[in-house]
Amino acid sequence: MSLKKRDQKHLWHPLTQHKLHPESIAISKAKGCILTDEDGNSYIDAIASWYTCMYGHCNPHITNQVMEQMQQLDQVVFSGFTHEPAVALSEALIKILPKNQNKLFFSDNGSTAVEIGIKMALQYHYNKGQHRHVLLAFEDGFHGDTFGAMSVSGLSVYNGPFEEYFLEVIRIPTPNGTNHQDILKQIENLVTKYQIAGFVYEPLVQGAAAMKMHNAEGLELILQSCKSNDIITVADEVMTGFGKTGTYFASEQMTTQPDIICMSKALTAGLLPMAITSCSDKIYDAFYSDDMSKGFFHGHTYSANPLACRAALAGIELLTSEDIQRHIQRIISSHNAFAQHMSSHPKVKTTRQTGIIFALDLDVEMQRYGHLRDKLFQFFMTHSVFLRPLGNTIYILAPYVISDKELKHVYDTIEAALDII
Repeated sequence: MSLKKRDQKHLWHPLTQHKLHPESIAISKAKGCILTDEDGNSYIDAIASWYTCMYGHCNPHITNQVMEQMQQLDQVVFSGFTHEPAVALSEALIKILPKNQNKLFFSDNGSTAVEIGIKMALQYHYNKGQHRHVLLAFEDGFHGDTFGAMSVSGLSVYNGPFEEYFLEVIRIPTPNGTNHQDILKQIENLVTKYQIAGFVYEPLVQGAAAMKMHNAEGLELILQSCKSNDIITVADEVMTGFGKTGTYFASEQMTTQPDIICMSKALTAGLLPMAITSCSDKIYDAFYSDDMSKGFFHGHTYSANPLACRAALAGIELLTSEDIQRHIQRIISSHNAFAQHMSSHPKVKTTRQTGIIFALDLDVEMQRYGHLRDKLFQFFMTHSVFLRPLGNTIYILAPYVISDKELKHVYDTIEAALDII
């Protein structure tokens, strides 16, 4: 029996309505930018498997280090213990994070990284004897699937059944270069009416909102306003982190740095699940006390798993290498040329790019998970390219190691797909 058929007996997949889509493609192996299914068909992974495998699948630099670590230390509780992979990772990560970040808290995935960031922001004020319980977030944001993360997310397609259980959140528009004064006035008005604890945001690019991109100068002014009102700023860099926007972290493109940064996905290069929430000394010091109750009581069984730490450390070695940095600049230049080529296409409404993240909007109305979207997905897969359109948006977020030939095939396939619309 094929894997596809065996899968149907017991498995429930994410973001899937199984009555409409009963079968899942069975992937048997992956190497570099190529996924291979059980029938021997190959696909270019043009979204790095949800933005994780940025150095390519089964990268030997990473797998060899993890394999060595498996022989030494596989797992140990991180409460009361520490180990060399976690310490070495902290030293390497602090070097590439924005300069105000100085403490790291481990968890398991992007949602929990954000959940921790929210809890840190709320308890920061609580520990100072202040009752602040309201959060700010951007419209159309997405931060994960746990309840705090869902609360600050603005996409009801994911959150609809649960919204009555959420934290209190006020949403503000993303800055587009012309509306920042209106946003600042809105924040000034809100702080007089609400006890605002924190601002949770995706810097520069909102991934699940179909790679919606916003203005760095406007975001800088919002962050300044938050700082002046002691609103804790929580940057969700789960998608944007580790080089995708052209800098190690998108937050580096603003002068005002966040108090807290959430990381996952490319943190471990797609090899193992892990997340980190980093923070400044300002945040950490609010928990540092003789009073036990002011501690941060959050823990995960696999926090700082040694294997995942070793994968993350190997990934940082690659990210900071001259070779990967050249690849990033090559992809940025290639995307620029493709954007210019496609901008005049009659079926393209607009194109946009931040770093290696490229997106184009089709000049047609589409449901986020509708027939035309499914038709495009099948077209891409038939032409050996794995892309997941978001509504009428087609985006590319490929591994840094994608070749020029592979990238051209992705471009050509996208252009050919417009003929079926």
